[in-house]
Amino acid sequence: MSDLVTRQDEDGICWLTLNRPDKLNSLTVGMFRELRQHVIDLKKDDSVGCVILRGAGKCFSAGHDLGDIAEGEKVPSPGWHSETLRMMEKLPKPVIAAVHGHCYTGALEVALAADFILASESAKFADTHAKWALTPIWGMSQRLPRRVGIATAKRLMFTAETVRADAALTMGLCEAVFSDETFEEDLRSVAKQILANSPFSHAANKRLLEATDNDALDAGLQWEIMENEGVGPDMQARIAAFMKK
Repeated sequence: MSDLVTRQDEDGICWLTLNRPDKLNSLTVGMFRELRQHVIDLKKDDSVGCVILRGAGKCFSAGHDLGDIAEGEKVPSPGWHSETLRMMEKLPKPVIAAVHGHCYTGALEVALAADFILASESAKFADTHAKWALTPIWGMSQRLPRRVGIATAKRLMFTAETVRADAALTMGLCEAVFSDETFEEDLRSVAKQILANSPFSHAANKRLLEATDNDALDAGLQWEIMENEGVGPDMQARIAAFMKK
């Protein structure tokens, strides 16, 4: 791999960075290829308990590289971009999208494939597919309404309006907004909270939540009982440590 998406590990946290700052991290096939390989590597890396996906330079990402689209991208297979994001979404460990600056269209589709989005005050979100006579193929039509509701998703998709961090928080698009100056340390603090808890539970809870998403309540309750994964190998040690306090 080159350095279009870089990886830095830090005490159980994996920082994945979209790294085309001179192009506002606009997304190319090459970037997705490197992101995909990092995801493959992370799936089997038990030393990592939380992944933070961010952008280098001025923003998270300005979106799909329009130059690549205009020239005709050479994609390995139909649906390959969407498949890559689905692989990231299904990682058995929490994935946070850390958004500062622009997060438009394809970039928003990438961020939505994380478990949740944390934003800095400078974050700006938009879906501009309609502006360019495009339709989503990386997951926008499926993940955006699940995050903000179908009416709000329609408004964002039809108007192509830009939403600032405070409005994104109000509509549930992101989960928290932090100062630009302290953003990295705030991200680290959230990741450490996650790392303090059981990786077994994180993986099991992700599978449970996904399997029952949008199910009727009774069906979801039944699934939770029948498909319960039980207790983790770290349960006894965690309880013993608590009892010693």
